[in-house]
This record gives sequence, C-alpha cells and structure tokens, in this order.
Amino acid sequence: MQNERIKPIVMPKWGLSMSEGKITGWLKQPGSTINVGDDLLEVETDKITNVVEAGDAGTLRRVLAEPGNVYPVKALIAVLADTDVPDAEVDAFVASYAVPKGDEGEKEEAPRYLFADTTAGTLRYAKRGDGGPTVLLVHGFGGDLDNWLFTIDALAENATVYALDLPGHGQSTKAVADPTLAGLSAALRGFMDTVGIGSAHLVGHSMGGAVSMRTALDAPDRVASLSLIASAGLGPEINHAYIQGYIAATGRRDLKPVLENLFADPGLVSRQMTEDVLKFKRLDGVDGALRALSAALFDGGAQTGVLHEAVAAAGKPVLVVWGGQDRVIPAAHATALGSHARVEVIPNAGHMVQMEAAGTVNALLKEHIGRR
Repeated sequence: MQNERIKPIVMPKWGLSMSEGKITGWLKQPGSTINVGDDLLEVETDKITNVVEAGDAGTLRRVLAEPGNVYPVKALIAVLADTDVPDAEVDAFVASYAVPKGDEGEKEEAPRYLFADTTAGTLRYAKRGDGGPTVLLVHGFGGDLDNWLFTIDALAENATVYALDLPGHGQSTKAVADPTLAGLSAALRGFMDTVGIGSAHLVGHSMGGAVSMRTALDAPDRVASLSLIASAGLGPEINHAYIQGYIAATGRRDLKPVLENLFADPGLVSRQMTEDVLKFKRLDGVDGALRALSAALFDGGAQTGVLHEAVAAAGKPVLVVWGGQDRVIPAAHATALGSHARVEVIPNAGHMVQMEAAGTVNALLKEHIGRR
C-alpha cells in the first residue's frame, strides 16, 4: 500500500554479511515525535551493537519489533506517520507491507567479496552500487573492509563504491612489499588499475586517510576528493601504546581492552568482534606485516608521514571528520588543514566514528562527494 505520509522503519543492513539483527531495546516510545537523526533503537548483529537513527521525521505510531527478538534485514519493525493519519490507515499499511521488490535477490546478484590480482598481490574487495561517482574506502591499521559496515551500502545509494583490504590485512595477501605510505599508495593505485578505476573519491580512515593523502599527492589525477576520518598523517602524535598492544595481544583477555580504545563507548566491543580480530591476527604472515607497518609508519612512537602542508597546497576538496573522544589519534589534528578543509568533530564518538555515528558521518560523506 502506497501512502506518502506513512514511513516504514525496517531492520537495517549493516555490511555485506548481515542477514538479520536482534532488537536490544527501543530508545523512543510509541507516540514520540521523531526528528531526522534521532536515536530510535539499538540493534545487535554478530559484528557489533549499534544505534539505528531515524531517516525520516514524524510520530512513532507503531512499534512492531519486540526487544530480544531477531528479525531479518528489511523486515518492518516500526512505523512513522503524522498524527492526523487515521489509525486504520496505519494498520492497513502494516498489514499490507512487503519487502520491496529488488531486495529479495540482492544476495544472489551481488557477491559479498571479490578478489583482484594486482601488482601488490591478491587483494580482497567489495563493490556496491552502480552509476554515479566512484568512491573508494580505505581502512586503517589492523582493520579491513568491514570497518565500513555502516558506510558502504549507504554511499552506494548514489555512487559506485569499492572497499578493499590493504596488503597485510583482512583476506588480502599478507606480503607487504613496501610498508611505507608511498608503498601502500602504490598498492592502492595498482588495485585501481586492476578493477578499472580511473579516479575516485577517496575516503580514508586512520592509516587509510594517510594512504589516501599520499595517493592524492603522488597521483593527483586519480583522486577527485578526499574524505579523512580520524586520519593519520595530519600530525605526529599517536597512541603508540594502542599500536603496540594491538600487535602484541594474543588472547581475548589482553586484546579486548586494547580494542576498547577505538570507541567512545567501550561496550561496543563485543565478544564476536574480539574473536574476529584474533582470528585475523592468527593468520600466517599477519604478525610480520603489522610489525613492518608499525616500524615504517610509527617509528619511535610518532607518525613518520605528516602530510598536512603538502595536502593543503594540493588544493583537493577535503572533508575531515573526527570523533571528539578519539583515544588513538588526537582530535586536535582535525584542524591541521586550516581553511583548506571542511572540519566536523562529533562529540560523543571515538576513533571508529564512522561506526559510532554512522548516520551523521554518512550524511557528511554524501554531501561532500555529491558536490563534486
């Protein structure tokens, strides 16, 4: 049933592997007035527990999903409507709701992960969306493409989006031929060559931000714009204890407190997240790759590649986003580019700001990329 005044709230899809989510609690009650961006409820997946933000405004007329229950992606879990919409129309909407056509075959049409044989070795990647600008997501030290769990599908609504595992990370080759920023940038460009990306809007998180900046300097014609999220490369300071602790951790007990540095809310570090990181760290070649990267990029406990002056002079459009409670790289680095960048610091978020404040960050990225 079509009714423009009634808005469905559905179970979101966070990342390529999510097929269902568990409602852990509602943050708004039936009858509440909802504004765009309001926190509506919390959902737990096998990766993380996070807040679902409102994408539409209205009155919360029906709450259909019960806390503690699991619902498939796209299932109707609540309904927004203006107060003057009759209850009968809301009930009819609920009764007739069906998952929109086109979503049912999504899994079969779009493989979760792909692999590219590049000059840097075999790299895993994901591609979502078709048409519009090309966006390339670059994760940070010790991360992988799933760090864009809440980002890739949101950006793919208006763009063709790629996310990759850099050498030494995720399911890509663990051989890192050149662990410097220049070497990682060359690997990134090799990936772009292999999959046929001429130029792209680069979105880099942490170390991935520094790799993106290095790419904009070394191959400016390959970079349409930069979006730097809690980025390395904008100042020398970094929490070296975090880097060392991440590399050294061998079990859940010593890794979990290290991972808690990544979030303003340490409760977001789930048992599954810790287990996933441990599984990665135990792969052959990972320890050597991480140690080589750390020695090249954070020698002596400081960042070796500080690029803000060169990037400011390059004249690329730049968006800088930071979590105000970042405990890995100081939020003070956000202003390093001065008037050469738009800067947004989100108070109640940490280093993984694209996960803790996904709705806000995605809106900023869409606006930044959409203006180019």
